[in-house]
Amino acid sequence: MAHLRLLLSHSRRHPQPHRLLSLLHFSSDASSGSAPRPPPIKPVSYAPKPQQEAPPEEPAAPPPAPEADRGPQSPLPRRPQQQMPPREWTRQDMRFVKDAAPVISPVSYPSKVAPLPEDRPAGGQADGAPDEGLRGEGERIQMDAARATRSIFGVQVEEEQVPYPTIIPVVKRPQKVAIDLVDAIRQLKASTNEKKRNFVETVEAHVTLGVDPRRGDQMVRGALTLPHGTGKTVRVAVFAEGPAAEEARAAGADVVGGDELIEEIRKGGGKLSFDKCIATPMFMPRLSKVARILGPRGLMPNPKLGSVTNDVSGAVKAAKSGRVDFKIDKTAIVHVGLGKVNFSEESLRENIGAFVHALLLAKPVGLKKTSKYVGYVKKFTLSSTMGPGFPITIPSLSVAADHYNKVQVS
Repeated sequence: MAHLRLLLSHSRRHPQPHRLLSLLHFSSDASSGSAPRPPPIKPVSYAPKPQQEAPPEEPAAPPPAPEADRGPQSPLPRRPQQQMPPREWTRQDMRFVKDAAPVISPVSYPSKVAPLPEDRPAGGQADGAPDEGLRGEGERIQMDAARATRSIFGVQVEEEQVPYPTIIPVVKRPQKVAIDLVDAIRQLKASTNEKKRNFVETVEAHVTLGVDPRRGDQMVRGALTLPHGTGKTVRVAVFAEGPAAEEARAAGADVVGGDELIEEIRKGGGKLSFDKCIATPMFMPRLSKVARILGPRGLMPNPKLGSVTNDVSGAVKAAKSGRVDFKIDKTAIVHVGLGKVNFSEESLRENIGAFVHALLLAKPVGLKKTSKYVGYVKKFTLSSTMGPGFPITIPSLSVAADHYNKVQVS
């Protein structure tokens, strides 16, 4: 059995040559035979396309007859438009139409052409009447011809000139030169004597300061008692009760009251019968009810100005003798009245000196102290109620303030 297996393995490893030769002989016989022929192809012919016959030539149209020989022509009948039967949409067509993008077909409009003279309607204007446009053009040509001027060198056409807008120059008033205080008082009294008034005018001082009123540390306010008074009767109101109210009446207060006076002011609709207000400290919380009435008029009592005090008698006497309160406004200007025009020159000079001294005492701490006036008092103007203003020099103001100090000390 083992020998048989060995023979079979040798036979598999070494194939027999006679089998290969037989296969080669068979392949040579097959290739030496006749080659396969392709299938026959039959030619296909089509009938020639019949040529279209040329349309018969139409006889030439006769020349158009003149307009005079033409008779009334009837309009040609219009061809009836064939209406296509409505098409039924299938479900498939509707699906395609829904998804398709809209097609915008271009639209063209006929160009407008002005009608020729023979095409214009005859009913608009009478025969032989000139056109309005032609008439206006003729008038314009005539006006241009009349505007032409002849000269030696030829014809010069005068062009129509459009006037330019008139510019009105701004007339600036000459700036007044600052003068001495004594001269300013004399000129002020002379200007008031020229025009008689029905009342006695007040001498007013308007001082422009070099501070910023928006800053709390540069607020300028104060009070002073003028040596010669203000020249007008001052009505004083005192908010007090008990012994303080009695002291105020004894000192000459015009109006004295407590809660009933506050209610009277609140219900009075803004009508007040006094010029100064003085209050005791216990009435300050109650005055909040009328603060909107007294505050805008400068009548609200203020401890810094001495109008809130327990010494009611002394405050009333000071207000009656010519006490003046001053405060800077939003434009950094102080306005204050310092007497009447019928005061003497010396009295007005002493009142002005007292005000300048109080103004220096109210100078803010934050300003530079290189000088009393430099950087603080920019401009000092003296005027009457309805008269012109007179700027005053700073050295003359300093002399008046120093004179008031000497008199006050002595």
